[in-house]
Amino acid sequence: MRNDFKGNKAHLPSKPCVVCGRPMSWRKAWAKNWDEVKYCSDACRARRNVSPPND
Repeated sequence: MRNDFKGNKAHLPSKPCVVCGRPMSWRKAWAKNWDEVKYCSDACRARRNVSPPND
């Protein structure tokens, strides 16, 4: 990630959440561990081990 970010969020990297599939945009707070980020929110992190009910 380059340090000359000028506010154009269209050029930030993104990847899908492994739980819900929503795209996550790069955040400065995730700069040091972007490769390890898997979940878009605390709610998805909590649901990561919940399996869907079997019918």
